[in-house]
Amino acid sequence: MGGLLAVCALVIFAYMTILFVTALVRRDNSIADIAWGPGFLVVAVAALAATRNATARPILATLLTAVWGLRLGVHIFFRNRGRGEDYRYAGWRKAWGRWFIPRSYLQVFMLQGLFMLLISSSVMVICRASASPLGPLDFAGLAVWLLGFFFEVVGDRQLARFKKDPGRRGRIITSGLWRLTRHPNYFGEATMWWGLFLMALAVPGGPLAVVSPVTITVLLRWVSGVPMLEKKYAGDAEFAAYARRTNAFLPWFPKKDTSGEPAGVI
Repeated sequence: MGGLLAVCALVIFAYMTILFVTALVRRDNSIADIAWGPGFLVVAVAALAATRNATARPILATLLTAVWGLRLGVHIFFRNRGRGEDYRYAGWRKAWGRWFIPRSYLQVFMLQGLFMLLISSSVMVICRASASPLGPLDFAGLAVWLLGFFFEVVGDRQLARFKKDPGRRGRIITSGLWRLTRHPNYFGEATMWWGLFLMALAVPGGPLAVVSPVTITVLLRWVSGVPMLEKKYAGDAEFAAYARRTNAFLPWFPKKDTSGEPAGVI
């Protein structure tokens, strides 16, 4: 595993460095968001090539990573097109001042590269294992992955359709999957990696890959996903009421909105 880990780390280092140089030229660090999903495909292909393990399980894991990563990259590309640099990166550009270049390289691109390496561990474990037939854990993992893909894709489409309605400008989406969770797309993304982890459990060393879904879940729920996005809704009465009746992450039926109750935090 050590040799494969080193190969994937070098691939990620090169990938993120190229992205960093591109972002400097374009003066837009938002490219990191667009390239996030496709980067996992790069890692998966590198792992598959390094192990030369073109059997059913590694190929399936690589295909699932490709579908998720490319779809996410295309979605973010079209969502951001013509908008300029994302407000988070624009804020850091001002706040970091003369330290913007080194901090961008380390705190945006290299840090994302580290997370990419950790999250990709499920795929790496699958690729390095000796060939064996697909079994119950693989099919359970595929089912969980499909559930996550459904939540991410449908959640993104519902939000895009909601934002296109001029009459809803400035409003909070509370219908569809967004009625069950405030972040169906984030829940879906984490769920897909739990599905790949289940597939990794079918091979020796699989439990070690738990770092993969745990990392992405913690990032989305408590670090860069939910908290960062909801910060801009601080003080919004409509969002506060929505939060009181709707879980932040795990889908569930809405609670009765009783003013003064704490917001859904699950």
